[in-house]
Amino acid sequence: MSRFSNIPMGKGGFDVQPLPWPPVNLKFFAFPVTLCIFVYSQWRNMEKYVVSARKYRPTTFKSIVGQHALTKTLKNAVQTGRLAHSYLFCGQRGVGKTTTARIFAKAINCEHLTADGEPCNECESCRAFNEQRSLNIIEMDAASNNSVDEIRALTDQVLVPPITGRYRVFIIDEVHMLSQAAFNAFLKTLEEPPSYVIFILATTEKQKILPTILSRCQKYDFQSITPADIAEQLQYVADHEGYATEPAGLNVIAQKSDGAMRDALSIFDQVAAASGGNITYQAVIDNLNILDYDYYFRLIDAFLAGSVERSLLIYKEVRDHGFEGKVFINGLANHFRELLVAHSPELAPLMEVTPDVEERYRGQSAKCKLQFIYSAMELCNKCDLSYRDATNKQFLVELTLIKICQLTGGSPSPKPQPGIKKIERTQQAAAQPQQAQAHQPVAPQPKASVAQPAVQQQKPAAQRPAAVPAASSSTATGGRKIAPLPKLHGSVANTAVSVSEPVEAYNAAAARNTPYTYENLLDAWRSFVKDNPSEIILVNTIKSGDAPVEKSHGEYEFVVENEAQREMFEKKKAMLLSYLCDKLGNDGVRLQIKVREAGTREKLWTQKELLTDIIERNPKAKTFIDKYRLGFA
Repeated sequence: MSRFSNIPMGKGGFDVQPLPWPPVNLKFFAFPVTLCIFVYSQWRNMEKYVVSARKYRPTTFKSIVGQHALTKTLKNAVQTGRLAHSYLFCGQRGVGKTTTARIFAKAINCEHLTADGEPCNECESCRAFNEQRSLNIIEMDAASNNSVDEIRALTDQVLVPPITGRYRVFIIDEVHMLSQAAFNAFLKTLEEPPSYVIFILATTEKQKILPTILSRCQKYDFQSITPADIAEQLQYVADHEGYATEPAGLNVIAQKSDGAMRDALSIFDQVAAASGGNITYQAVIDNLNILDYDYYFRLIDAFLAGSVERSLLIYKEVRDHGFEGKVFINGLANHFRELLVAHSPELAPLMEVTPDVEERYRGQSAKCKLQFIYSAMELCNKCDLSYRDATNKQFLVELTLIKICQLTGGSPSPKPQPGIKKIERTQQAAAQPQQAQAHQPVAPQPKASVAQPAVQQQKPAAQRPAAVPAASSSTATGGRKIAPLPKLHGSVANTAVSVSEPVEAYNAAAARNTPYTYENLLDAWRSFVKDNPSEIILVNTIKSGDAPVEKSHGEYEFVVENEAQREMFEKKKAMLLSYLCDKLGNDGVRLQIKVREAGTREKLWTQKELLTDIIERNPKAKTFIDKYRLGFA
């Protein structure tokens, strides 16, 4: 017997051993399988999430926000059976036009209306619509189906009567997107549809619809939803979702939505996702990049205190947080508007803030004078209008803040020179004799040997106060306050003083008086055109006009073509004069703007006309022109 006889042999004489199962260790598959299961579960959870604008979309007339009068009219029409064959719903985005059209269409075919005209949501027609299988309510998007072919297909459907129910309702959304040919193809059907057909058209731009279409529809204008109604609906949604909220935060969302409920719900979801369901005021302004109104309250306090330094530092804080100057100045203008509204109890409905913030506005408004608020609002508006064209936008905003500080009298002003006092201007009749005497030389002190009458003649001159220069007469200043020159020895200086409004003091040494010529002024005039290319209208007006005419040294006249150019030039004249004075080093430059009289402008010759005139004046020039072929065809 063989020594291998005890070894089990397989088929063919080979040893067969049982193999282990499974052939591969399962630990290598554990992580991928677990990961797949996790991803699938998360995907299932994400699939179940529905945005608030869709989840809380109204299903009854009662749940439509901010359109109470309109929904009441539609319910009465359904209850009484006074249904028109075509309706037009107009309004801005997100106010409920399409939603109302769907509810209205469902109510029209409802078999068991409630007592207040609401669809029952239990009959076969309501359930078919809610399950999106209704054959009687057809919705079409005119933005993507705006051709004649789509309208012809629609008119073919109109011919088919309803199988169940009383009416077939066609909802055409964004109807203003239909082409001209499509509108014309739709006219006849819209005017005389079958008795069982009702059209509901919805649009955001009513002005784009043909008047022939408008005249065939009952028009309903949806109003913008008030911030109070939006905030109330957001609170309702937050309560159902289990979110923590602050009234101030919801109010900011309501104001940011601009009267659109859909926009408000979208912002609401965004803030809720970022804050983990804790919708506070700080969370809202952080996520929406909104400037906190606390900056403006602090800024107004700085204005009232006349502190330019504090105002500029607060603006620096705003810039450091990444806010643009235009956003800041618009917010400041709105803050002044709220202060104006808070001044009067009758204007309380115009305030769109929470009660605690409203009380804060009223407290600060009591410290502000109405004239200060009016002037500040005007300055903010001017800054907003000039912001786009400004080269240095930061400087423009800072200059506006400084001007607002000046409204309260707290801005720093130059100290008056010693010996200069502020006096009241007398009436013009009393000032004229004084001005005449001011130009007379002051007589020297009489000697002891001079006769007594001579001494008496000098007493009136010695008793009257220092005379005001003739250029500062009451004809130029009216009854304003002016400052006299310091008392001079020997004679009164014959120097003209330019008075601005108001004038606190005059420092003769501060005025620049560098001598210049007319040619220097023309050079500075041309330099302004090169250095200010952004002032397009002003520069073009200067280029198209003649050079300024010198009337007298320091007085110049610039002629424009029409009154519109003159008004524009007057607005920019201060900037032009400042540039010229800086270039010339002389503050005595004056410029008058005059409109050119009709028929006084010289004719502009063409090159051909100029050449013809040259030949007529000098016949010998024709030989030269012909030789070098300088003529024109």
